[in-house]
Amino acid sequence: MLEFQCDANAFTGKTILVTGAGAGIGRSAAISYAKHGATVILLGRTTKKLETVYDEIVAAGYPEPAIVPLDMGGATEQNFIDFGETIDEQFGQLDGVLHNASELGTLTPFEQIDLDTFTKVMQINVTSQLFLTKALLPVLRKAPQASIVFTSSGVGRKGRAFWGPYAISKFATEGMMQTLADELSDSSIRANCINPGATRTKMRATAFPAEDPQSLKTADDIMPVYLYLMSDDSKDVSGQSLDAQPKR
Repeated sequence: MLEFQCDANAFTGKTILVTGAGAGIGRSAAISYAKHGATVILLGRTTKKLETVYDEIVAAGYPEPAIVPLDMGGATEQNFIDFGETIDEQFGQLDGVLHNASELGTLTPFEQIDLDTFTKVMQINVTSQLFLTKALLPVLRKAPQASIVFTSSGVGRKGRAFWGPYAISKFATEGMMQTLADELSDSSIRANCINPGATRTKMRATAFPAEDPQSLKTADDIMPVYLYLMSDDSKDVSGQSLDAQPKR
């Protein structure tokens, strides 16, 4: 998958939403989609970070993106409904969604998991993504081909000691994607997951503080799978969970 070559104009005329777009994988994905012609909606918690990504995209001469500051941890269902209606009014359709925003929580023994941490992780990684997707389905249906991409993890396929809340949330993400893909199997909308693998991000550094970041691939290195699942090349692929780094 790391060898996938995306057509230079693959996303021309398309509108793609990226959550957690202010840094890391979300930033790289947003810039990559814009580079290939997309109008990208940058959603994130920190306005300053979103503005930096906005400036990078504009400076490169790519289509001007939109900025939506939104804290997924505090957003209500009505916030998502209003957001979906705004996209409908301003763009007319939505061609893709990358659910990239995630919360690691605290790595801790199962017996020490606290309710506040678990609730926050589930809110950002599962609940908010469910209700954001629900609110966006009407505008996604207006696109000829639409792609919903969720961010999974290796610990969302095989649980790992001390990763309780995060692992549980990613198992839920895989199940949400599969349920949605099956329900949309006769529609023009597809849903898939990406497991980015060990990538040089702030979250990875938090989870593995002793790891040498130079030994890891960068977010830019793993973009081929993000381009593939968002492009029409994958229009017949749904209900799948792909590894961005299958050889690791």
